[in-house]
Amino acid sequence: MQATTTAASPWGETHFSLTRSMGVCLIVGFAAIGAALSSLLTSLGRSRCQSSVPPMVMMATTGVEDDVKTDPDEIDTELFEKFSSSSSEKIVSMEKDYSKWYQQVIACADLIDVSPVRGCMVLKPNGFAIWEEMKADLDKRFKATGHRNAYFPLFIPQSFLSKEAEHVEGFAKECAVVTHHRLRSVTDENGNKGVEPDPAAKLEESLIVRPTSETIIWNMYGRWIQSYRDLPVLINQWANVVRWEMRTRPFLRSAEFLWQEGHTAHATSDEAIAESRRMLDVYVDHCKEVLAIPVIKGEKSENERFAGADMTLTIEAMMQNGWALQSGTSHFLGQNFAKAFDVKYQDDEGAQQYVWATSWGVSTRLIGALIMTHSDDTGLVLPPKVAPTQIVIIPILKKNGPREEVLAFTEKVRETLAVHYRVEVDARENVKPGSKYYEWERKGVPLRMEIGPRDMEKGAAFCARRIGGGKFSLSIDDDLVANVQEVFDTMHEEMYAAAAARLEDRTYRVETYQEMLDKLGDGGFFLVPWKADNENEDKIKDDCKATIRCYPMEYQAEAEGKTCFYSGEPATHMAIFARAY
Repeated sequence: MQATTTAASPWGETHFSLTRSMGVCLIVGFAAIGAALSSLLTSLGRSRCQSSVPPMVMMATTGVEDDVKTDPDEIDTELFEKFSSSSSEKIVSMEKDYSKWYQQVIACADLIDVSPVRGCMVLKPNGFAIWEEMKADLDKRFKATGHRNAYFPLFIPQSFLSKEAEHVEGFAKECAVVTHHRLRSVTDENGNKGVEPDPAAKLEESLIVRPTSETIIWNMYGRWIQSYRDLPVLINQWANVVRWEMRTRPFLRSAEFLWQEGHTAHATSDEAIAESRRMLDVYVDHCKEVLAIPVIKGEKSENERFAGADMTLTIEAMMQNGWALQSGTSHFLGQNFAKAFDVKYQDDEGAQQYVWATSWGVSTRLIGALIMTHSDDTGLVLPPKVAPTQIVIIPILKKNGPREEVLAFTEKVRETLAVHYRVEVDARENVKPGSKYYEWERKGVPLRMEIGPRDMEKGAAFCARRIGGGKFSLSIDDDLVANVQEVFDTMHEEMYAAAAARLEDRTYRVETYQEMLDKLGDGGFFLVPWKADNENEDKIKDDCKATIRCYPMEYQAEAEGKTCFYSGEPATHMAIFARAY
């Protein structure tokens, strides 16, 4: 295989061809040089690349690689091999090393694996199942609010991104770019056979691998919207997107991730703004009712606003270390994309009007929020509604006991519960019960049921909740399903209450910048009076890595008459500052 350079991108970044197989093939070049070449160096070997990649580029790539090795938040391959789901290796305390704790929890729960493509992760069945449960709930909520699902192409013509200048500026350095559509066989000077992009197969127009879909969707809306009778258009898409991140963290930031993106078109600005607020509330309800995560609703500052939006609304969650995680956003796009793609409608008086737009989305980042909101030093903790396995039943088989009878009784219990819940039976005889308990606890299973000969005689199961509270017995009778549901409902309420208490206790009101600096090292949210100023916002970010997470909706009335905690000028907003993922 041979690495070759291709044409420069419109943003001044050199593209490098990445190849996979012969035949009909698209060759992708990445605007993020270092990340792309890092993948090439890994797969090709540094010695073979040195003859085909320009020396200047090799030097740049080496710098990126060296930097990445020292980043504790990068996916650690050795860690994932060491902390398998069946490993007895103890997880480090979150107090001692939060980053390692996070990755070890993920590894022990068998949620992902390391991918051969740097910055991309393999979602294993346990991890994907969590996303499936989130997706199922959100999809019901979207459809209940009148939205329908559609699917748009992964590839976006480069010219489309050029039509909305602010939008393209926000994503330019993260875009993967397709430049060729075919490979050809080659033999190098040592007789090694491989492939390279066929120079004769260069695309007339480069294609962008979807970083977000506003541009291609609004191109289509231009065909579909002609009259006020065509409005509103309420569409959601479940898809993958690619943003070539230089520094990645499992679930929180990766080169490719799964998400949903809603895109709506409206006749008036009021309708569009109401839509953006309505969908933010859908996310709030999902986080509370399904994920047991309390969030703060607010508006992003101009600096933090989505590229191409007039207003970005956000939900911000607090992780156990006091850092913030943006967990969902909803954007009022004004008429920016309608004007860029000339999307007009004829109103009821016959006049031509540009439509108004929104977009909104959440992603697999929410799985990261789940992990960091609820998990402990034993391992993963999940709310029952999204746990891949909600109940594990462990038959206790005595050497000279009624083995077959216990297994048969266990199977009947499983059949009863499996109608309503996701249930596993762990009847492995080569693993001791204590080891099984430990393994399933680390995987975050909410309820463990143990059934031995005595339990069978009593017609009961000995139970333990993942979040503690002491062991208890459940009768195997007609009320079993209802009693299990009561256990799950109580667990959800307790998990939400614990997270809400943490959010309240670690949200600090401060009046001066120094007050915030004094506490910032220990994490937390800082509610402050603030005069909107992009330059001052940048200075604070550079100084202490804290950013404005949002202007929280419920506190804005308090800004009147207050003085900015940083500049001393009259405050325009109440803002929440925090360090964030």
